[in-house]
Amino acid sequence: MIETFQRALPHGITLSCRAAGEPGRPLMLFLHGFPEAAFIWDDLLEYFASPEHGGFRCVAPNLRGFEKSSAPAEVQAYRAHLLVQDVLALADTEAAGGHIDTLVAHDWGGAFGWGLANARPERLGRLVIINSPHPGTFLRELRDNPAQQEASAYMTFLARPDAEHLLAEDDYRRMWPFFLGMGAGADGHGWLTEDVKARYRQVWDAGLTGALNLYRVTPLKPAAPGEPAPTYPDIPRERLTVDVPTLVLWAMDDVALLPGLLDGLQDYVPDLQIEKLAGATHWVVHEQPAAVALRIGQFVRG
Repeated sequence: MIETFQRALPHGITLSCRAAGEPGRPLMLFLHGFPEAAFIWDDLLEYFASPEHGGFRCVAPNLRGFEKSSAPAEVQAYRAHLLVQDVLALADTEAAGGHIDTLVAHDWGGAFGWGLANARPERLGRLVIINSPHPGTFLRELRDNPAQQEASAYMTFLARPDAEHLLAEDDYRRMWPFFLGMGAGADGHGWLTEDVKARYRQVWDAGLTGALNLYRVTPLKPAAPGEPAPTYPDIPRERLTVDVPTLVLWAMDDVALLPGLLDGLQDYVPDLQIEKLAGATHWVVHEQPAAVALRIGQFVRG
């Protein structure tokens, strides 16, 4: 059974959360991306909270800027290290010593998962990344690979100052292609039902600006049309290495994040397993939920 709650954190941010499992059990956190919300994890929360699959305390926050979580107005309030701070503060309220047994993260959630694993490895037992690029390989591909530059061009649209207005027009008509135009065909593998659409509308009706600020603040995106090539930051290697056991699940039909992002990943993540999932797109959590649960369970059991 899913419980919902608002968790006020010491630094002034409140996160709306969904959870399953007994408090005090080993903590499993789930981080969503754009344009989603914590509800996408409900099946996995209940799955891993069950005694036969680990009996974890499973918690999925809505990231700052999403759903009913705090949504600061300033673009700079969405810098990656601040969202990592949110996750660590939430863990402090859920586990002894704030220890996260397993962190599962997709899309933007994965960006913060990579950052947390790099900055605070002592707080994390295992990391599971689902179709979210490591900053080292993403920086390389954005700089050197025209195919990834083209695939990431949507980021510049989402960073426009009028993006929230454009996305909300005509019952979010520009939003649905994020799901249906990712290589799955017109039916989106059949998961995007009217009931699911209604849940997304409820999330988006709460506001899109905070979520879009993630695209506005990041330096890792292509140039907008007509602009010169961006000057990307030089990220020191010590800010890119991840020294916790890591599983990367990668849907191979993701048209926004190309498989080249996996090349060289082991140079940053020495304890790495990569599972490539055929016949799935960026929305693999919806399309192949049983396969995702099975592979995470195998990883957690070691």
